[in-house]
Amino acid sequence: MVDQGVVCSVDPHVSRAGADVLANGGNAVDAAIAAGAVLTVVAPHLCGLGGDLFALVHVPGEPVPAYLNASGRAGSGADAEALRAEGHTAMPFRGDLRSATVPGVVDGWFALHERYGTKPMAELLAPAIELASKGWPATAMLAKAGAILDGVEGAEDLVGLEAGGTVTRERTAATLRAAADGGRDGFYLGDFGQGLVEIGKGLFTEADLAVVQAAWEEPLAVDAFGHRIWSAAPNSQGYLLLLALAIADRLDLPVDAGDPLWAHYLVEAARQAGHDRPARLFDGADVSDLLAAAGERAARISPDAKAEVPVHQAAGGTTYMAVLDGNGMGVSYIQSNAAGFGTWLFEPRTGIGLQNRGTGFNLEPGHPAEYGPGRRPPHTLVPALVTREDGSLRLVAGSMGGDSQPQIVAQLIARVLHGGESVGAAVSAPRWRLHPGETGFGTWTGVYETDVELEDGSPEGWGEGLRERGFAVAPAAAGSGFGHAHLIEIDEDGHVEGVADPRAETGTVGVAPNRG
Repeated sequence: MVDQGVVCSVDPHVSRAGADVLANGGNAVDAAIAAGAVLTVVAPHLCGLGGDLFALVHVPGEPVPAYLNASGRAGSGADAEALRAEGHTAMPFRGDLRSATVPGVVDGWFALHERYGTKPMAELLAPAIELASKGWPATAMLAKAGAILDGVEGAEDLVGLEAGGTVTRERTAATLRAAADGGRDGFYLGDFGQGLVEIGKGLFTEADLAVVQAAWEEPLAVDAFGHRIWSAAPNSQGYLLLLALAIADRLDLPVDAGDPLWAHYLVEAARQAGHDRPARLFDGADVSDLLAAAGERAARISPDAKAEVPVHQAAGGTTYMAVLDGNGMGVSYIQSNAAGFGTWLFEPRTGIGLQNRGTGFNLEPGHPAEYGPGRRPPHTLVPALVTREDGSLRLVAGSMGGDSQPQIVAQLIARVLHGGESVGAAVSAPRWRLHPGETGFGTWTGVYETDVELEDGSPEGWGEGLRERGFAVAPAAAGSGFGHAHLIEIDEDGHVEGVADPRAETGTVGVAPNRG
């Protein structure tokens, strides 16, 4: 037992919905579903109903967390050769439906509910439906984001908003009601699915939408800093987090995060973990050899100079949520459109924005991540859990941030597990990131003048130390580019501390005291 249930998210409506479920006897999965549904209503610029979902679920007494991969697949009409014939060398980033995959988030909710849910799905979706139909005050972030959609068919309810003004989304409410009444088919084979088939003009079929997009798979784990750290397996890039921490654990990492060597070693660990990601990350990839090579990759790192890697490191619309209930069940939960409003295309019947997760594919003939029918693209989403040697839960951790997610979460975990910092101090502390490229998804595929960006407020020694070791370093404004990370820590006495990232203007912790 723990002393309270906690929901940490980017928005007060989201955290409140989850905390209310906990207070009314629901478990952490029930709370995550309810909160995730509210996210799709109030923060569609981060993850709407057209996005994807990954989750890790820790159940007390079970040695291995459950891992849900609810990332969507490319449609039956996916044709890499046609894109190449048009002159494309990479997947279109926006304005092209071919960069959208079948959204997985709704299938993710139903998969979570079938395995762990204790409350009726209609009850869990009710808060989101009420907000969408009755309205809520727009955040400044949503009002600003919606301005880019002026003239986009289907996005009318997100354009012309003013911060504090009431927003209603009747079509979203109707779509959620269809799911509550008709299950996953009410969404995928209802108005949304039919509309997607129509606008796809052969890209998607009804058969594509009949396929469940969520699957329970085996998570990955490494031992580092005296704990077991868990994350998502490919097609997620979660192995980059695990490999970087396993590498860092083999170095003489300073305890003080202000030490220049702390930044250098973690930067190098991230580079050694990720330089071959374009070749190694694809749906179903076996990365066990990479995780086993942590010692070999750590040996390439010098305390005094930037190491060479085979491929130069170059260098969103995602939202992470951490949930814990009073019985100690934890959910590390992440939803995403990929980049902001994704493709900037909307299914016009329902007003649902379509993700651009397909940009994770490539157009290299024969590559295992080549765009093709029924394939899942390489994904940036990285949920994480940390357990002690006895299997008890220590941390629920994650962040938005595109390619930078593993780097951000590695810094947080290192601060807490190795540096002994509180989760509040760790989340608030300045961060570094490898240059992410113009879109936030180009870290491992481009060459840039800057190697490492340092968030405003970073220790002066970081920049000086990295430059002395051969890195090109540049300052960067604090904010969402360095993630909206949320952390929950459970100490050995069952005391819980949850923290929402101050970089999120509306980041909120919802609390449900344990009265058991």
